[in-house]
Amino acid sequence: MSSFVALHRAGDPLVLPNVWDVASARFLVEAGFPALGTTSLGVAAANGRPDGVGATAAETLRLTRSLVALPAYLTVDIETGSVEAAVGVAEAGAAGVNIEDAMGPAETHAALIRSVKREVPQLFVNARTDTHWQRPGDLAEAVSRVRRYADAGADGVFVPGLAEPADIAAVVAAVDVPVNILFLPGRHTVAALADLGVRRVSTGSLLFRAALAAALDTATAVRDGRATGLDLPTYPQVNVGPPTA
Repeated sequence: MSSFVALHRAGDPLVLPNVWDVASARFLVEAGFPALGTTSLGVAAANGRPDGVGATAAETLRLTRSLVALPAYLTVDIETGSVEAAVGVAEAGAAGVNIEDAMGPAETHAALIRSVKREVPQLFVNARTDTHWQRPGDLAEAVSRVRRYADAGADGVFVPGLAEPADIAAVVAAVDVPVNILFLPGRHTVAALADLGVRRVSTGSLLFRAALAAALDTATAVRDGRATGLDLPTYPQVNVGPPTA
């Protein structure tokens, strides 16, 4: 885990793109990204399942087993998770997991973190709190929860939806472990987040949603006689075999 931990640098945060299949992962590794995360929304939607309800545990583990062959660290979004799920992806070769609290009891989430770290101490546990995710944010609650999770042994903490610079700075100041922020287009830049002390910047479902938007735009351009304007990879660039370790 030490090398993956070292990517979480103050002043030079880890930019972590989130993937949903082997093709998206391979292209990002070839672009030079040293670590990847999975996006639970992307994995769920690509399999015709809902996100956030534990419906894609098998698909996530299967994807993990494919992605670990690529030359990059992998951290896996296991939603609200379980010890079994964390052990499974760790045994498959993942360097980390993202586990969300879904605004359930903080002590329950802290207990899960302690249990995961006891079973797989080498696994980087990124403890997510949903105080600001698709709901009005509560900074005091966010600070309380990230402190509790860091005390429970989390290696990093994640507050998706946190946008205001003063709020981000307050969370960074509250804990000694790396703080992960979800990149919000139009609200964030990596440089500004680095200045606030953020050590990890995730794209979440952004790339998956952008891919859907590009597919839709291309299809309607063909139908409507518009130029696509996309710099597309060639057929041979995409048509490769499965990754091998």
